[in-house]
Amino acid sequence: MKIKKTNAMRHLDTLKLPYEHFDLNLKEAADANTVADLLHAKKEQVFKTLVTESNDKEHFVFMIPADKHLSLKKAAKAAGKKKIEMIAQKQLLPLTGYVHGGCSPLGMKKQFPTFFDQSALEFETIYFSGGKIGVQIEMDPKLLEQAVGAKPFDLCED
Repeated sequence: MKIKKTNAMRHLDTLKLPYEHFDLNLKEAADANTVADLLHAKKEQVFKTLVTESNDKEHFVFMIPADKHLSLKKAAKAAGKKKIEMIAQKQLLPLTGYVHGGCSPLGMKKQFPTFFDQSALEFETIYFSGGKIGVQIEMDPKLLEQAVGAKPFDLCED
């Protein structure tokens, strides 16, 4: 059976970076904790992708563990901005090309500066959205740095 590739997978294929993908056959978005359970993975190893906007209307992508919350203060510091806020859910699709629950840091309409929580580097691989609800990509976080220029940073609320 032929695999239907997502933009995120095609991006990694173009870069010739190794990854695994999993199709969890979800009909609707599931929270990242549920995804971790379905993958039989540690919750702190499954990352969610969050899109934000700065006070000067620049967009940034942050990836944090499923069981954590993004510190907007730390996110602003990482991005070198005074203030960062989450974008409205209705902005996600037109801005990134992805729907809520299927947003990948890879293969967006435009590549935005991307940061991931430094805890990702504690793992050989992490999981994150493959660009479609229910599709997950597993890869080395150091290769994710390479794929999107992502930078590790302390991003989570204490």
